[in-house]
Amino acid sequence: MQLTPYLIFDGDCRQAFEFYQKAIGGEIVMMIDHRIPEMAGHVPPGWDDKIMHARLVAGNATLMGSDNMPGATGTKYGFSVSLQVDTPAEAERYFSALSDGGNITMPIGQTFWALRFGMLVDRFGVSWMVNCEGPR
Repeated sequence: MQLTPYLIFDGDCRQAFEFYQKAIGGEIVMMIDHRIPEMAGHVPPGWDDKIMHARLVAGNATLMGSDNMPGATGTKYGFSVSLQVDTPAEAERYFSALSDGGNITMPIGQTFWALRFGMLVDRFGVSWMVNCEGPR
């Protein structure tokens, strides 16, 4: 079994996934908008370029998402995407990249459980935890 975060956005999914690709690397392997023939006539005017489904693969991790339909909210609360990395340098790099334009809620630093741990809310309203555990 594999659990995969699926994020819902308020019309800025494309921008978010392009930001995540730049911030954490990987490849956007799918970015389907509503311009496909199967969706013709099923979305409101001006919504054709919004994302129906996106998938980013970075190493053995996958992140998926889409845009909510107009009038529905993509408000994000009650969860964080947790990014587990192998080295303190990776943690610092990813944390810095993801926090660009966002809000740091816990600066990255050493804790009793990790060599590096920090929390932030990115510019798209997604909560992240970046963690590099120490030796056990």
